[in-house]
Amino acid sequence: MNEIKNKEIVKSSLSNTGVMRINLNNPSNLNALSEKMIVNMHDCLKQASIDDKVRVIIISAEGSAFSSGHDLKELKLAKDSADKGKNFYKKIMKKCSNMMQAIINNPKPVIAEVEGTATAAGCQLVASCDLAYASKSAKFATPGVNIGLFCSTPMVALSRNLSNKHTMEMLLTGDLISSEKAYRIGLVNEVLENEKLKDFVEKQALKISKKSSMTLKIGKEAFYKQINMNLSDAYSYASEIMVENMLKLDAEEGINAFIEKRKPNWHDK
Repeated sequence: MNEIKNKEIVKSSLSNTGVMRINLNNPSNLNALSEKMIVNMHDCLKQASIDDKVRVIIISAEGSAFSSGHDLKELKLAKDSADKGKNFYKKIMKKCSNMMQAIINNPKPVIAEVEGTATAAGCQLVASCDLAYASKSAKFATPGVNIGLFCSTPMVALSRNLSNKHTMEMLLTGDLISSEKAYRIGLVNEVLENEKLKDFVEKQALKISKKSSMTLKIGKEAFYKQINMNLSDAYSYASEIMVENMLKLDAEEGINAFIEKRKPNWHDK
């Protein structure tokens, strides 16, 4: 991969196949989502969203933790301000929420590659990605309840991925769960041996990168829009999207390629 961006705590690189890797690179602080980390990640996601060379995004991390969530030392320091940290807390929560939404709203598929522990907002980050794959050693938790701070913002992402009972169990107990349990409850797509995780994720990303980017963009946006609609509205909306999709050049090319038993030549239009 040729490096296109290199910041102190977030590194991103783009392969010649269009796979962009955003790597959290602050292992000494357990890749905590400090204000700087959040801003850097958001910048990478925004860059990827408008770069035609980027077709798929992988979010990974260095060290024993995928991410420990918000930087508690940074939050504690804010307590020294005259307003007891209120303005900083409002700012950091808004920035973090916007970064998480930049994953959902990104036209490119985003994959979490989790080797290590993902807790609190780190677990939220995993749940916000379109796909997530974990190593056998990975663990997950929303432990805020243990320190008097309910994981309310991680709750938003978890509740949109897991059943109510599984979400509430994580939120109310704060317990670490294994990657196997994370798979059973739907937090991750698959669990791999540690040494096989990276290769597997890159193969999945490569497979997706070969699809029409126009089709992926339409489909991802439609998925997140319809998911909270009632059944009738969802079908009406999805039908409109199908008609719009059918009129695209890549749909015509894809159908022709299927009938002619050949590989499609995407125009991304």
